[in-house]
Amino acid sequence: MLGRLMPREGKFFDLFTAHAERIVQGSRELATMIGTFTELDMHAQRIDACERAADKITHECITLLHRTFITPFDRDQIHTLIGSMDDILDLIQDVAESIALYDLQRVTPEAKQLAEICQMSCDRVKAVVELLPNIKRSEAILKYCEEIDRLESDADRVMRGALSKLFREENDIKQVMKLRVIYELLESITDRCEDVANVVEGIVLENS
Repeated sequence: MLGRLMPREGKFFDLFTAHAERIVQGSRELATMIGTFTELDMHAQRIDACERAADKITHECITLLHRTFITPFDRDQIHTLIGSMDDILDLIQDVAESIALYDLQRVTPEAKQLAEICQMSCDRVKAVVELLPNIKRSEAILKYCEEIDRLESDADRVMRGALSKLFREENDIKQVMKLRVIYELLESITDRCEDVANVVEGIVLENS
Protein backbone atom coordinates (compact mmCIF):
# COMPACT_ATOMS: atom_id res chain seq x y z
CA MET A 1 0.00 0.00 0.00
CA LEU A 2 2.79 2.44 0.94
CA GLY A 3 4.55 1.79 -2.34
CA ARG A 4 1.42 2.69 -4.30
CA LEU A 5 0.98 5.94 -2.36
CA MET A 6 4.60 7.04 -2.71
CA PRO A 7 5.19 9.42 -5.68
CA ARG A 8 7.30 7.97 -8.49
CA GLU A 9 10.82 9.37 -8.44
CA GLY A 10 10.93 9.34 -12.24
CA LYS A 11 8.56 12.30 -12.21
CA PHE A 12 11.51 14.54 -11.37
CA PHE A 13 13.17 13.73 -14.68
CA ASP A 14 9.94 14.53 -16.54
CA LEU A 15 9.82 17.92 -14.81
CA PHE A 16 13.47 18.67 -15.58
CA THR A 17 12.90 17.88 -19.24
CA ALA A 18 9.70 19.92 -19.42
CA HIS A 19 11.49 22.89 -17.87
CA ALA A 20 14.43 22.52 -20.23
CA GLU A 21 12.03 22.59 -23.18
CA ARG A 22 10.74 25.98 -21.99
CA ILE A 23 14.32 27.21 -21.66
CA VAL A 24 15.06 26.24 -25.25
CA GLN A 25 11.86 27.88 -26.49
CA GLY A 26 12.69 31.07 -24.62
CA SER A 27 16.28 31.16 -25.87
CA ARG A 28 15.19 30.68 -29.46
CA GLU A 29 12.65 33.48 -29.15
CA LEU A 30 15.35 35.72 -27.72
CA ALA A 31 17.85 34.84 -30.45
CA THR A 32 15.22 35.60 -33.10
CA MET A 33 14.16 38.77 -31.30
CA ILE A 34 17.70 40.13 -31.26
CA GLY A 35 18.73 38.61 -34.57
CA THR A 36 15.90 40.15 -36.60
CA PHE A 37 15.04 43.01 -34.23
CA THR A 38 11.46 42.97 -35.47
CA GLU A 39 8.12 42.19 -33.78
CA LEU A 40 9.76 42.80 -30.41
CA ASP A 41 6.50 42.76 -28.45
CA MET A 42 5.46 39.42 -29.90
CA HIS A 43 8.76 37.77 -28.99
CA ALA A 44 8.68 39.32 -25.52
CA GLN A 45 5.18 37.95 -24.93
CA ARG A 46 6.25 34.48 -26.01
CA ILE A 47 9.25 34.65 -23.67
CA ASP A 48 6.94 35.71 -20.84
CA ALA A 49 4.74 32.69 -21.55
CA CYS A 50 7.76 30.38 -21.41
CA GLU A 51 8.86 31.89 -18.12
CA ARG A 52 5.42 31.54 -16.55
CA ALA A 53 5.15 27.92 -17.67
CA ALA A 54 8.62 27.20 -16.28
CA ASP A 55 7.70 28.80 -12.95
CA LYS A 56 4.79 26.38 -12.64
CA ILE A 57 7.10 23.45 -13.36
CA THR A 58 9.58 24.70 -10.76
CA HIS A 59 6.80 24.97 -8.18
CA GLU A 60 5.60 21.46 -9.02
CA CYS A 61 9.13 20.11 -8.68
CA ILE A 62 9.65 21.71 -5.26
CA THR A 63 6.26 20.48 -4.08
CA LEU A 64 7.09 16.96 -5.26
CA LEU A 65 10.44 17.16 -3.48
CA HIS A 66 8.66 17.82 -0.18
CA ARG A 67 6.24 14.93 -0.76
CA THR A 68 8.71 12.32 -1.98
CA PHE A 69 10.40 9.96 0.44
CA ILE A 70 12.87 8.46 -2.05
CA THR A 71 14.46 10.82 -4.59
CA PRO A 72 16.64 9.84 -7.58
CA PHE A 73 19.57 11.77 -6.13
CA ASP A 74 20.40 14.20 -3.32
CA ARG A 75 17.55 16.55 -2.38
CA ASP A 76 19.78 19.62 -2.29
CA GLN A 77 21.01 18.80 -5.79
CA ILE A 78 17.44 18.55 -7.08
CA HIS A 79 16.57 21.88 -5.49
CA THR A 80 19.72 23.56 -6.81
CA LEU A 81 19.27 22.11 -10.30
CA ILE A 82 15.70 23.26 -10.82
CA GLY A 83 16.55 26.65 -9.27
CA SER A 84 19.52 27.12 -11.61
CA MET A 85 17.37 26.19 -14.59
CA ASP A 86 14.74 28.70 -13.50
CA ASP A 87 17.42 31.40 -13.29
CA ILE A 88 18.19 30.91 -16.98
CA LEU A 89 14.67 31.79 -18.09
CA ASP A 90 14.47 34.66 -15.62
CA LEU A 91 17.52 36.21 -17.31
CA ILE A 92 16.13 35.57 -20.78
CA GLN A 93 13.03 37.45 -19.69
CA ASP A 94 15.21 40.22 -18.21
CA VAL A 95 16.89 40.76 -21.59
CA ALA A 96 13.56 41.03 -23.41
CA GLU A 97 12.19 43.41 -20.78
CA SER A 98 15.33 45.55 -20.83
CA ILE A 99 15.11 45.98 -24.60
CA ALA A 100 11.63 47.45 -24.13
CA LEU A 101 12.43 49.34 -20.93
CA TYR A 102 15.44 51.11 -22.43
CA ASP A 103 13.69 51.63 -25.77
CA LEU A 104 16.63 50.09 -27.58
CA GLN A 105 16.49 51.15 -31.22
CA ARG A 106 19.27 49.04 -32.68
CA VAL A 107 21.50 46.12 -31.80
CA THR A 108 25.03 45.19 -32.74
CA PRO A 109 26.50 42.10 -34.39
CA GLU A 110 28.05 41.31 -31.00
CA ALA A 111 24.64 41.28 -29.30
CA LYS A 112 23.37 38.91 -31.98
CA GLN A 113 26.39 36.68 -31.51
CA LEU A 114 25.87 36.58 -27.75
CA ALA A 115 22.20 35.66 -28.24
CA GLU A 116 23.23 32.82 -30.54
CA ILE A 117 25.72 31.54 -27.97
CA CYS A 118 22.98 31.68 -25.34
CA GLN A 119 20.73 29.60 -27.55
CA MET A 120 23.47 27.02 -28.09
CA SER A 121 24.08 26.85 -24.34
CA CYS A 122 20.40 26.36 -23.65
CA ASP A 123 20.18 23.61 -26.27
CA ARG A 124 22.94 21.77 -24.43
CA VAL A 125 21.25 22.29 -21.07
CA LYS A 126 18.25 20.46 -22.49
CA ALA A 127 20.46 17.71 -23.90
CA VAL A 128 22.27 17.13 -20.62
CA VAL A 129 19.06 17.15 -18.57
CA GLU A 130 17.47 14.61 -20.91
CA LEU A 131 20.39 12.25 -20.25
CA LEU A 132 20.06 12.41 -16.46
CA PRO A 133 17.71 9.40 -16.17
CA ASN A 134 20.50 7.29 -17.68
CA ILE A 135 23.29 8.30 -15.32
CA LYS A 136 25.51 5.51 -16.63
CA ARG A 137 26.00 7.53 -19.80
CA SER A 138 28.35 9.69 -17.79
CA GLU A 139 30.77 10.25 -20.67
CA ALA A 140 28.07 11.76 -22.89
CA ILE A 141 26.68 13.85 -20.02
CA LEU A 142 30.08 15.25 -19.08
CA LYS A 143 30.82 16.02 -22.73
CA TYR A 144 27.76 18.27 -22.89
CA CYS A 145 28.82 19.89 -19.62
CA GLU A 146 32.22 20.64 -21.13
CA GLU A 147 30.53 22.21 -24.16
CA ILE A 148 28.45 24.43 -21.88
CA ASP A 149 31.63 25.52 -20.09
CA ARG A 150 33.29 26.29 -23.42
CA LEU A 151 30.32 28.33 -24.61
CA GLU A 152 30.41 30.34 -21.37
CA SER A 153 34.05 31.15 -22.06
CA ASP A 154 33.15 32.10 -25.64
CA ALA A 155 30.41 34.43 -24.38
CA ASP A 156 32.78 36.04 -21.91
CA ARG A 157 35.30 36.65 -24.67
CA VAL A 158 32.67 38.10 -27.03
CA MET A 159 31.33 40.36 -24.30
CA ARG A 160 34.78 41.75 -23.46
CA GLY A 161 35.41 42.50 -27.12
CA ALA A 162 31.94 44.00 -27.51
CA LEU A 163 32.40 46.32 -24.54
CA SER A 164 35.81 47.40 -25.74
CA LYS A 165 34.43 48.21 -29.20
CA LEU A 166 31.42 49.95 -27.69
CA PHE A 167 33.51 52.27 -25.53
CA ARG A 168 35.85 53.06 -28.42
CA GLU A 169 33.37 53.62 -31.23
CA GLU A 170 29.95 54.58 -29.82
CA ASN A 171 29.52 58.32 -29.25
CA ASP A 172 25.97 58.15 -27.87
CA ILE A 173 26.41 57.68 -24.13
CA LYS A 174 22.82 56.44 -23.75
CA GLN A 175 23.42 53.75 -26.35
CA VAL A 176 26.60 52.75 -24.51
CA MET A 177 24.70 52.35 -21.25
CA LYS A 178 21.84 50.42 -22.85
CA LEU A 179 24.02 48.00 -24.77
CA ARG A 180 26.29 47.41 -21.81
CA VAL A 181 23.32 46.15 -19.81
CA ILE A 182 22.18 43.91 -22.68
CA TYR A 183 25.67 42.47 -23.17
CA GLU A 184 26.06 41.70 -19.47
CA LEU A 185 22.63 40.10 -19.18
CA LEU A 186 23.27 37.91 -22.22
CA GLU A 187 26.61 36.78 -20.84
CA SER A 188 24.94 36.03 -17.50
CA ILE A 189 22.61 33.58 -19.24
CA THR A 190 25.63 31.46 -20.16
CA ASP A 191 26.83 31.73 -16.54
CA ARG A 192 23.56 30.24 -15.34
CA CYS A 193 23.82 27.49 -17.96
CA GLU A 194 27.26 26.75 -16.55
CA ASP A 195 25.71 26.56 -13.07
CA VAL A 196 23.41 23.82 -14.36
CA ALA A 197 26.39 22.00 -15.86
CA ASN A 198 28.26 22.20 -12.56
CA VAL A 199 25.30 20.72 -10.65
CA VAL A 200 24.94 17.92 -13.19
CA GLU A 201 28.65 17.16 -13.04
CA GLY A 202 28.36 16.78 -9.28
CA ILE A 203 25.38 14.45 -9.66
CA VAL A 204 27.20 12.31 -12.20
CA LEU A 205 30.39 12.05 -10.17
CA GLU A 206 28.47 11.02 -7.05
CA ASN A 207 26.11 8.54 -8.70
CA SER A 208 27.84 6.98 -11.71
